[in-house]
Amino acid sequence: MTTHKNRVDPVITLLPLIGIALFVIFYIIAAIYYPGGSYAAPNRPGFSFKNNYLCDLLDNHAINGAFNSARIYARIALAILCLSLILLWYYLPKLFNRKNKAQTIMSIAGMLSMVITLFLASEVHDIIVRTAGVFGVTALLIAFIELYNANYYKLLIHGIICLFFFLTNYYIYETEILIDKLPVIQKITFLSCMSWFVLLSIHSYRKLVST
Repeated sequence: MTTHKNRVDPVITLLPLIGIALFVIFYIIAAIYYPGGSYAAPNRPGFSFKNNYLCDLLDNHAINGAFNSARIYARIALAILCLSLILLWYYLPKLFNRKNKAQTIMSIAGMLSMVITLFLASEVHDIIVRTAGVFGVTALLIAFIELYNANYYKLLIHGIICLFFFLTNYYIYETEILIDKLPVIQKITFLSCMSWFVLLSIHSYRKLVST
């Protein structure tokens, strides 16, 4: 006899896609309203794809000293994204046929990483980044092992590329080597990771639909 007690509606696994889309929309709005200034060009008006960091949009004041009217949109975007990825990490174990404790650790670590990231706009930005990064990398490494064991090789390779970009960001941030290139590398990293999360959501949906 089949039980529906623990059955999950597959559509729930697609909610992160909506969240990611909303994040992009709100961040574009935030970039439009950003007063201006970057570390490379403090007095330049507007948001620069080449010189501004995504985190610049979260601050109370823009780098040029003006009140940052973009911050409300950026913070809404961040909250939506983190909540969406919390949901993704929560349901990600559903992607795998064989369940184990490592997947539980992966799920918890991934969710903790996103909960901590919610406070990115606080005064302890660097601590938030490093702490969230530790939990995030832990979740990623376990996810890679599980993807390999489940023969999701394309997802595995994509994930490893994301981790490579992430570690590159961290290395540049800490050493300041090629620091002038970091804003662009940050955005490439972000796009790579978001596309990976989209694929994970789609595969989780397909997995639940087929069972």
